[in-house]
Amino acid sequence: MVEGGINKADKTEFTECWSAVWKTPYIMKLALSAGIGGFLFGYDTGVISGALLYIREDFNDVDEKTWLQETIVSMAVAGAIFGAATGGWLNDKFGRKLSILIADVLFFAGAIIMAVAPAPWVIILGRIFVGLGVGMASMTAPLYISEASPHKIRGALVSTNGFLITGGQFISYLINLAFTHVKGTWRWMLGIAGLPAVIQFLLMITLPESPRWLYRKGKVDEAKEILAKIYSTEEVEEEMQAMKKSIEEEKAIEGSIGSSTFTQIKQAFGNTACRRALYAGICVQVAQQFVGINTVMYYSPTIIQFAGFASNRTAVALSLITSGLNAVGSIVSVAFVDKYGRRRLMIISMLGIISCLVVLSVIFFQASAHAPTISGNESAHFGNATCKAYANSPNPSSWNCMKCLAKEADCGFCSNTNDLYAPGACIAKTDALEGACKAEKRIWYTKGCPSKFGFLAVIFLGLYIIVYSPGMGTIPWVINSEIYPLRFRGIGGGIAAVSNWTSNLIVSLTFLTLTEHLGSSGTFLLFAGFSLLGLVAIFFLVPETKGMQFEEVEKVLQKGYSPFRKNTATKDTSDHKN
Repeated sequence: MVEGGINKADKTEFTECWSAVWKTPYIMKLALSAGIGGFLFGYDTGVISGALLYIREDFNDVDEKTWLQETIVSMAVAGAIFGAATGGWLNDKFGRKLSILIADVLFFAGAIIMAVAPAPWVIILGRIFVGLGVGMASMTAPLYISEASPHKIRGALVSTNGFLITGGQFISYLINLAFTHVKGTWRWMLGIAGLPAVIQFLLMITLPESPRWLYRKGKVDEAKEILAKIYSTEEVEEEMQAMKKSIEEEKAIEGSIGSSTFTQIKQAFGNTACRRALYAGICVQVAQQFVGINTVMYYSPTIIQFAGFASNRTAVALSLITSGLNAVGSIVSVAFVDKYGRRRLMIISMLGIISCLVVLSVIFFQASAHAPTISGNESAHFGNATCKAYANSPNPSSWNCMKCLAKEADCGFCSNTNDLYAPGACIAKTDALEGACKAEKRIWYTKGCPSKFGFLAVIFLGLYIIVYSPGMGTIPWVINSEIYPLRFRGIGGGIAAVSNWTSNLIVSLTFLTLTEHLGSSGTFLLFAGFSLLGLVAIFFLVPETKGMQFEEVEKVLQKGYSPFRKNTATKDTSDHKN
């Protein structure tokens, strides 16, 4: 998906990884047990897209109030911001293992609260709990894996966390599809997330704390005992010495920039190279969200209904395409990120994103313009149930399906019996009339209208994911792991991550409101505009970091990056090109 820092690994590292875990299965047990946190992260951020369709059916308030739908979706993101902010403190104070266990309790509590929710506000409460778990897991799972993995295969094992995130999203869509005809629908969809949380909790109880955290806390013997299970006998002492040196340097860096967050932020922005790195790092994180990706991941079944597919089951099934492509894209990026470079992949990705968003805008505009008209006779067929706004309109002949479904009309469209695209009925939106419409083998629409362009919308949503995932989906996190001067890596990455989650919240909290006021076409065009601004910012602010040491990147930023000149950094007597 779209959140979580993931260090990339090349093909050789994956080969070594396979060999190492085959010889020492304990390594994979550590990685996969912690990686369940990534799976839960992906599942809980993806499952709401399908569950929302059925929550709307059970609660009229949710169906009628756009802000309530947006709140249900986005409160997990709001919780994740707080969870990520407190997760760092918990990790350092109480350890990685306990932080994962706390996240599991939050995941489980949130799943149960949502599954038994008697009212929308209880679902929102459950989403906040889940969000807290997501925020903590997004930080802690990859950290635990990286610190409990052999250094030669660390990137490959941490990358498994990224695969599990996108895999969790894909599985959430499969679960949504599986429970569409089961009594309780959305309750099962949301509640089943409690099962992997329990599994991870039980597994983590049997696993050790991160050896690095133990060493830092003075528990040297315990750290050595754990390393002995991961490394061969001759490598343990070497790893202990490397850990000692690394932690001493880390403490020296902390001493040079201060311990308080405010002091660290002040020093980060006061340092020229770090300030420019923050401009680049924040730029790519904000751009990642403002291309509109999480409108697709959180609302894709709803978007597909906007495109004219009325059936909840069909909308969820088609949404599997976007989820599956996102998972594949996260794997594809591993093969290309070190071959073609970060900057080039992001620029290519943004160009593709802009093109897809513009085409989607045109498709939804055409779908709206060619929506079936309203027939007075068809509407009168249902007696005095004709939509009041339509019946009282001074110019009813100008009405079409889209006008019937407008928020201010508050009505539903019942398709023509013989031809889906022929004039249909605009009638009051009630459960009884929905039943009457379906009883005559007609199709009932409340979000989008019958459209010959619907299949094109699905195709270009898929293309949008294809161009997004390997580029803007993963590279911003890679850039943020490489661009900051060593002494500012922690605070710089934290600031950028908060900007990512905050942008995510803004986008997810406003999408449905935007579609009401601008229409689907206008909303996608707006995101295309944001993407264009993001492309310009990336072009001017973000340097290439492929193959460069941290010190080299710092020298390039100290000098000032420009896309119109050759940017080099000199280290010793060698020139390293940007």
